Amino acid sequence: MNMESFPAMFTHPSPEPDAVPPPLSPLSEGLEEACADGVRDMAAAFAFTLGRASLGVGRGVVMSVTRSWLQENGRPYGPGLKAFQACDGFVLVETRTEALALWAMEQALRSGGAALVIGTVDGAELAQTRRLEFAARDGGCSGLLLRTRSGDLSAARRRWRITTHASAGGAFDDRAPGRMTIRAEMTRSRMERPGIWMLEQDDETHRLRLADRLAGDGLGPISRTRYA
Repeated sequence: MNMESFPAMFTHPSPEPDAVPPPLSPLSEGLEEACADGVRDMAAAFAFTLGRASLGVGRGVVMSVTRSWLQENGRPYGPGLKAFQACDGFVLVETRTEALALWAMEQALRSGGAALVIGTVDGAELAQTRRLEFAARDGGCSGLLLRTRSGDLSAARRRWRITTHASAGGAFDDRAPGRMTIRAEMTRSRMERPGIWMLEQDDETHRLRLADRLAGDGLGPISRTRYA
């Protein structure tokens, strides 16, 4: 059959692939920020960050933390870092104060020796976040501020609020532990509209994906329709 004989009205272009949602897109050069209130939320924000990092390309991760943060949240777990391809190239910088942690983060960003630099600095001011943004662009890497509070002025390109949620049951047994499930709320972005996504961890790739089976998350039908 000669397809050229069909009228043009019967020919349809191939559909374009759906755009990747912001929480699943790789971290780009520049600064982002994630807010997490509790210890479990902070662990989820850490996994959320590593899951979006472009690692395994010869540059690893530098994490600048204060001693008080380590006392509250603990040290990153080695076998867990290996799942995110960050075990062999992970440098933990421990400082006494946030000012020193901020300085170490800026130097690591500007050096260009890391693919991702994480800093646990709550008190960073607008001018300081701008310096981090410029340093990340100069070093050609990604930077992320892990904070326990939101609302402060920031030059971060995206700002997230990460919270943990009860996971759905196992695929074959509802009583078995399910996948890690988090709620990622993008509160501000230079590029996209804010929104809320429910994510779960893929046990095979150790990356996050959109949750296909949700447990109770506390969002009513109106809120889900309005924001998700």
